[in-house]
Amino acid sequence: MEERTRGLTKPVIGLLFLWPWVAVGILWSLDSVQGGQLDFEVPKLALVPWLESRFTYLFLHLFTIVPVFLLSFDRKVHYYTRWRHLAPATLVVGMLFIAWDAFFSYKGVWGFNEEYLTGGAFLRLPWEEWMFFVTVPFGSLFVYECLNAYFPGDPLRGLDKPITLGLAIGLLAIGGVHFEKMYTSTTFILAGGFLLFHFVAIPNTYRTLFYRAFLVILVPFVMINGVLTGGLTARPVVVYNPDEFLGLRLVSIPLEDAVFGFLNLFGILSLYFLFMGKRKAAME
Repeated sequence: MEERTRGLTKPVIGLLFLWPWVAVGILWSLDSVQGGQLDFEVPKLALVPWLESRFTYLFLHLFTIVPVFLLSFDRKVHYYTRWRHLAPATLVVGMLFIAWDAFFSYKGVWGFNEEYLTGGAFLRLPWEEWMFFVTVPFGSLFVYECLNAYFPGDPLRGLDKPITLGLAIGLLAIGGVHFEKMYTSTTFILAGGFLLFHFVAIPNTYRTLFYRAFLVILVPFVMINGVLTGGLTARPVVVYNPDEFLGLRLVSIPLEDAVFGFLNLFGILSLYFLFMGKRKAAME
């Protein structure tokens, strides 16, 4: 344990993990969401007529999960053997993100356009949004496992310290400077804090491998999130309050969405390896 935590005591490690959540809790308690309408007018890359449907969000789930499921039985990757570790990790992290998602929907940080939904919601979230926290991790961790199977080695390993600390400091700084923007501050503070905790408390057995995978994951992320945020449809599926994020978009995608996804996937991967390690220890 001492080697894994570089000599830090458990209380210090716990503080490293908890303080970003405390900071975000203070932010949320201040009730700082600005009034105003959700912004339905976003930049367009193109208009794709067949996406103008109440099944649009459902199509995106099928696009994500069906090919990954079929390829999960690839003899070199054996992704289907990892589902028992991935499922509980996805469930635990997903519950936190669902609570975050529901709170932001309630506060008016973002909302959902019923024109592209099949109907049915709970805690102000359509069922398609609940499924987002299942299908996206399922597809994204498949990319991670495929890269490791077909391209072994860790080309970014020697850059762990500058990448991790650079990202952590940059994210925390942006989140602190823009404390009045709830989406920006929440996402950047939690992501920066988690990176700092991860660097200090957990050896780099998979961290830089995840960075490599996330760069590849950004490709389908842009495709799927581009549809959700209105880059290819007449109006967005997910609609944002312009007062609560930086306003920087990749076409229609807010910068914060990439950080949100990064934190979600990194958290799941961390628990994935934790559960995998406990299972191995139990078998020994």
